[in-house]
Amino acid sequence: MVKRMKNHYSVAIVGGGQAGLSISYFLKERGVDHIVFEKYQIGHSWRAKRWDSFCLVTPNWQCQLPGYPYPGSDPHGFMAKDKIVQYIESYAASFDPPVQEKAEVTRLCQSVDQDSFELTTTIGNYTADQVVIASGCYHTPKIPRLAERLPESIVQIHASEYKNPQSLPDTAILVVGTGQSGCQIAEDLHRAGKTVHLCVGGAPRSPRRYRGKDVVEWLDQMGYYDLSIDDHPQKEKARRNTNHYVTGRDGGREIDLRQFALEGMRLHGRLKQINDSTLEFQDDLKHNLDQADAVAENIKKSIDAFIEKHQIEAPLDPLYAPVWQPEADILTLDYEQAGIGAVVWCTGYEMDFRWVEVPVFDGKGYPGHDRGITPVKGLYFLGLPWLYTWGSARFSGIARDAHYLADYITSRQKSTHSNDWSIVNEFLLGS
Repeated sequence: MVKRMKNHYSVAIVGGGQAGLSISYFLKERGVDHIVFEKYQIGHSWRAKRWDSFCLVTPNWQCQLPGYPYPGSDPHGFMAKDKIVQYIESYAASFDPPVQEKAEVTRLCQSVDQDSFELTTTIGNYTADQVVIASGCYHTPKIPRLAERLPESIVQIHASEYKNPQSLPDTAILVVGTGQSGCQIAEDLHRAGKTVHLCVGGAPRSPRRYRGKDVVEWLDQMGYYDLSIDDHPQKEKARRNTNHYVTGRDGGREIDLRQFALEGMRLHGRLKQINDSTLEFQDDLKHNLDQADAVAENIKKSIDAFIEKHQIEAPLDPLYAPVWQPEADILTLDYEQAGIGAVVWCTGYEMDFRWVEVPVFDGKGYPGHDRGITPVKGLYFLGLPWLYTWGSARFSGIARDAHYLADYITSRQKSTHSNDWSIVNEFLLGS
């Protein structure tokens, strides 16, 4: 009993990234005793799972962690990897959260009487009245089984392992996937003089600047980042959408794969099959390029409509014209003849919540929740993409979600002590 009381907290937070730190900030502000379990160290994902030239794709002014807005002198710039780590470390130092680093939570379950939670960790066993899971959803690198068909002589890495062009063989490189990571890694290799073969998927692209402003600034002014998942036209399907590709490198610019093709990058459709030394691609390169362009043009049209509606003075930009068209899709490629010696799989991640032994998940392993509040009393999620808004998993919107959950947690704590659930009901009705 003594040991249980010693390791008992009102709230346990799993994950010490920007989400976990943000909820810790608000709980500390409210005087709620809590602990934060961080598997590695603060800033680990930014430090260890990003390549050397990585930088934010949203402007620095959108870095709005609670109580700690971007403190630098370049609000319209894009922080590089090392600066991002410094920002998070400085944020933690600013309020000294109760973080236990190198403490992995390996099991979470409800107590026998279901009035609290039990956490098994690598530093001991703990209990908590309430638990916030703030470990994100990018857990396990996803590499298709197709990769097994390549010989051991070809180096294969996931995007999370890529560091720089010099870390790969001096050969042609195959990059699979054109989300943000795939496009930026392909560009990094291309600029270093590597021969790059890029498998183009269905990810959309975004303009960087339009009519005198960064597109992010226009979208912010238009209220896009305040749009809730409930009001989104696609509802919960939006949570599965791929992010638009764009870059903040060198002050920020668009990524136009057609321009890369003009400069010698080899573009292909999606990777379909590998037979012997032959790569087979889907016949969808032109379609995927056109669709990405269409999304970018629709963003511009939305901005045009906003400018016209509000009679804003803004310069006109020239119409977009594709600089390259595939004459005919190359549907096969012999990787030996092409000299491909390495593959970078930019194919995303899978969620892994197997350690959470609480019945809140759907058939695909996604937790059921309403603004992070699950059907199981006292269990919450924070930092998931589109938890509530576009910014829920980003520096720009995490404060809103963390503030909401901290208020709810505090209300529930009060109601538990007074045995009056009307307090929580009033909170929900008034939110």
